[in-house]
Amino acid sequence: MFSGFNVFRVGISFVIMCIFYMPTVNSLPELSPQKYFSTLQPGKASLAYFCQADSPRTSVFLEELNEAVRPLQDYGISVAKVNCVKEEISRYCGKEKDLMKAYLFKGNILLREFPTDTLFDVNAIVAHVLFALLFNEVKYITNLEDLQNIENALKGKANIIFSYVRAIGIPEHRAVMEAAFVYGTTYQFVLTTEIALLESIGSEDVEYAHLYFFHCKLVLDLTQQCRRTLMEQPLTTLNIHLFIKTMKASLLTEVAEDPQQVSTVHLQLGLPLVFIVSQQATYEADRRTAEWVAWRLLGKAGVLLLLRDSLEVNIPQDANVVFKRAEEGVPVEFLVLHDVDLIISHVENNMHIEEIQEDEDNDMEGPDIDVQDDEVAETVFRDRKRKLPLELTVELTEETFNATVMASDSIVLFYAGWQAVSMAFLQSYIDVAVKLKGTSTMLLTRINCADWSDVCTKQNVTEFPIVKMYKKGENPVSYAGMLGTEDLLKFIQLNRISYPVNIISIQEAEEYLSGELYKDLISYSSVSVLGLFSPTMKTAKEDFSEAGNYLKGYVITGIYSEEDVLLLSTKYAASLPALLLARHTEGKIESVPLASTHAQDIVQIITDALLEMFPEITVENLPSYFRLQKPLLILFSDGTVNPQYKKAILTLVKQKYLDSFTPCWLNLKNTPVGRGILRAYFDPLPPLPLLVLVNLHSGGQVFAFPSDQAIIEENLVLWLKKLEAGLENHITILPAQEWKPPLPAYDFLSMIDAATSHRGTRKVPKCMKETDVQENDKEQHEDKSAVRKEPIETLRIKHWNRSMKSRKCRKTRQRKW
Repeated sequence: MFSGFNVFRVGISFVIMCIFYMPTVNSLPELSPQKYFSTLQPGKASLAYFCQADSPRTSVFLEELNEAVRPLQDYGISVAKVNCVKEEISRYCGKEKDLMKAYLFKGNILLREFPTDTLFDVNAIVAHVLFALLFNEVKYITNLEDLQNIENALKGKANIIFSYVRAIGIPEHRAVMEAAFVYGTTYQFVLTTEIALLESIGSEDVEYAHLYFFHCKLVLDLTQQCRRTLMEQPLTTLNIHLFIKTMKASLLTEVAEDPQQVSTVHLQLGLPLVFIVSQQATYEADRRTAEWVAWRLLGKAGVLLLLRDSLEVNIPQDANVVFKRAEEGVPVEFLVLHDVDLIISHVENNMHIEEIQEDEDNDMEGPDIDVQDDEVAETVFRDRKRKLPLELTVELTEETFNATVMASDSIVLFYAGWQAVSMAFLQSYIDVAVKLKGTSTMLLTRINCADWSDVCTKQNVTEFPIVKMYKKGENPVSYAGMLGTEDLLKFIQLNRISYPVNIISIQEAEEYLSGELYKDLISYSSVSVLGLFSPTMKTAKEDFSEAGNYLKGYVITGIYSEEDVLLLSTKYAASLPALLLARHTEGKIESVPLASTHAQDIVQIITDALLEMFPEITVENLPSYFRLQKPLLILFSDGTVNPQYKKAILTLVKQKYLDSFTPCWLNLKNTPVGRGILRAYFDPLPPLPLLVLVNLHSGGQVFAFPSDQAIIEENLVLWLKKLEAGLENHITILPAQEWKPPLPAYDFLSMIDAATSHRGTRKVPKCMKETDVQENDKEQHEDKSAVRKEPIETLRIKHWNRSMKSRKCRKTRQRKW
């Protein structure tokens, strides 16, 4: 039954035909047809892509194949691109209909062919290749009878891993195939895409991929059904691997030692341990109970039988269950649970995972993934089974909100359970809670505004999601950054101290500038700002304090205005009033005179100072540099930028040659969208690196630095002078058209831009009088500070009412928005 197939021992050639032309991809070797076929050897695997060199068309498929090079090589399959010539008359470079097929070879023998449009991405390529190679390890079935036949044939012999995926070639299918590659000689893998078959074995939720472990090896009676254990995590390669390891572990282990010292594979996999306490008089009954519990908790926890009579450590006399969490250093719990269901319930409620609540009615029609036009909504839909440790945050209600924010410094996430963006950000929020677990003095909380609309209304919440920080004696502060884990974590960590920091001595100022004073925060703010003022500059100090308070959570700011401030200003050649900018990563301290001390101007100066001279452009930071309204001088690189190129450009920056531009670079490996950008500029695409000047704000012209010239200072200066004199021709003009999202509510680039402009270009709001927090729980603490006005009008909820609590209303709103 098991062939023991191993792709490292049996050679497979996978040949893909095309009529498209694509630029050279460095990681994909190029061969002639004759050379390629001469390299095929028995016992060697090879994947080749045939392409007509004179075709003017391009293909996305080559990019996907290039992405598949590394994973296929991991399975012993080499990859090459084969360039066809006009004189070639073989079937692989012949008729157009043959060029649109993929050919799978074993050695030089054709094994299978299928249309290339089935290989729509890297997941599909890897999944299809492994599926074809593992034809004995993975049985594809379509009905219950086939499953029963396989099950009966393996009883007493081997276990089965049965999986259902919605379609062949999707990521879940690839994950199953990769698992089959590793475990295919140990277990029989069975695969189906038939919903009816999944329903026939008792699965209720058939919208998602499923994986079951059939325990058939222990079954000796052919009339007895194999036990089945469902993997409850999403189908990923790692999750399947961890699940199989738990299935391989002992079902029940007897121990006679201190539970605190016991370690099993379950703890290593992040699962808790359950000890059933036994004694000699009740050993047999206790063992039967332990085995029953072990089957119920298989894949969720390890179960052990703890022999009290042989134990040197004392256990409370009435305790019959010991619970040990996977986290290190957490003491074990001694419990009294006389019912198996109570044991199961206790474990499931204390595994630090909690499933997001689903609709009770369960009749909402899910999106069709094939036609879903909003990637955020699609992601939330795909991940709604992902178990989040929600217990790391406190869920607030109308009754508990006021008391909670009064009792401690709190971070509150206001979200709507029916909105995709809210639910996507909730995952990032929980990730922050995980990172801060046991270290933060801030209490992380959340409130679902769909259920508690009055609370959100009183807190000036008019859009979702939004995070606010509540500190005793201060106005609530709204988080205005990116909706991601790292930015929110930075905001919370930097708000551990008040801003601006009041520096009281020269020595403390030097420690502040060196980064020693707040060295644990330097990783979140690479620049520290110190304002220097004489004691008499009262208005200037007030404006700086206002600016520092406005920027808290984004940059570290401090103020020094003692009598000896002139010592600092003299040392750093700064005329008062001034700012000292300590760039910790570069080890530099710059002085910036304050010609204007208005808070808004100070905010702008600090915001501009945070920008790098030659940054790597990413999706996240592009708005910060784009708002400067300067032409972008972009160096496109397939990896880390060449130090010589960087030195040349930074030299020109320091010599003021590039004051009219925004010099930057883009790593195509970190930001793959850059390849699409280059295709809009060049046809065909020349080799990297490429230096281009893009005038997006005026005319849309794109100019390319000559690829035959070295990127050195002299050549760059000459090229820039030609540009200024109008002697260079543009390579293309970008059309002045708007690229809009499918729906206005999904205009996430505008959200990024709004968050950036909120810190850098808007007028600093004047601080309002602190709102008193009423001690009466019936009166809520209201946030009366200025409300951010973002350009995403479709996310606003102008009027709230209690009817939002009804599920019907929530569904209606979800469809509407």
